Amino acid sequence: MEWNRMYSFMGGGLFCAIVGNIMLVVSTATDYWMQYHLAGTSAHQGLWRYCMGHKCYLQTDSIAYWNATRAFMILSGMACFAGVLVGIFSFAHFSAFERFNRSFAAGVMFFVSTFFVFLALAIYTGITVNFLGKRFGDWRFSWSYIMGWVAMLMTFFAGIFYMCAYRMHECRRVASPR
Repeated sequence: MEWNRMYSFMGGGLFCAIVGNIMLVVSTATDYWMQYHLAGTSAHQGLWRYCMGHKCYLQTDSIAYWNATRAFMILSGMACFAGVLVGIFSFAHFSAFERFNRSFAAGVMFFVSTFFVFLALAIYTGITVNFLGKRFGDWRFSWSYIMGWVAMLMTFFAGIFYMCAYRMHECRRVASPR
């Protein structure tokens, strides 16, 4: 019975992590972090390109906040992907990994991913509100940006689920020593 609950936590965590990782990739790759009006035309921008009308251009400026936001989003996706791999392996019981608790490692990776995406979104939000928002006037955050926040929640809950599974495993291990 306890194993079923532990596996349920791990399954829920893995689901949240996979959905979160997909959302991180989509959020990072798409061009709808911000929408605004410029010179009478609608425009939108992402981390890599900005689009005016129906024509898109690469973000060629090497500005620190762009680079930091990009780097933290990429690191977040990589940490989440590593957590997903470790989380999948946590369902298996290999004797070579007895001292290495994969549920704990997966939970830590998901929390690291959460931290990185939070840093990326905090940097982007701060610059956008304090600089870009004043420059463009009529602007708003768009769906790619919002998807990043939802991905952060998904990776956070994946970490919670895996830490609950780890806690259940440790309680069971202490209660019945080998």
